[in-house]
Amino acid sequence: MERVMIVGGPGSGKSTLARALGALTGLPVFHMDHIHYAPGWVPRDAEVKDWMSREVHRQPRWIFEGGHSRTYADRLARANLLIWLDLPVGLRLWRVWCRTWRYLGKTRPDLPAGCTERLDRGAVDFWLFIWRTRHSSRAKLAEIAAAPPPHLTVVHLRSRREVQAFLGAVEGRGLAGQREPA
Repeated sequence: MERVMIVGGPGSGKSTLARALGALTGLPVFHMDHIHYAPGWVPRDAEVKDWMSREVHRQPRWIFEGGHSRTYADRLARANLLIWLDLPVGLRLWRVWCRTWRYLGKTRPDLPAGCTERLDRGAVDFWLFIWRTRHSSRAKLAEIAAAPPPHLTVVHLRSRREVQAFLGAVEGRGLAGQREPA
């Protein structure tokens, strides 16, 4: 598995899983937030994000985590493995709260330079976005996972325990034989 797509709601652990898989496999890791934002939390235009995403898709090997559903079809066409982190919204909100405090005034590893964590109206809006889109975002990902392209292996992880078991399996056997957990 040379091209891994990781999706899930904010706070589901996409960046953390991508970094761990990158360390285990040697695959290059790409974070959507580096594409979504220019330094200083400046959102890029959708067309620029499309182009930057497709530049990642064209590479022969990658772990690409994050959203930008406008390019999901291209990414799914190239990916060998789709990992859907489908963790409860309460846990995700808690994780976002914790990472906000942990990195307050600093830039997280999965963000561009100058995108420091803040506790402001933007943070509150983000938490509200997570809550408001919890059903619609999950429904879109469930639709993809239910009818994937024939070449794509889907791994649907629903808990921290399943994520840890998946990482343990990758550490022991690599990505090649990964299948949906029982």
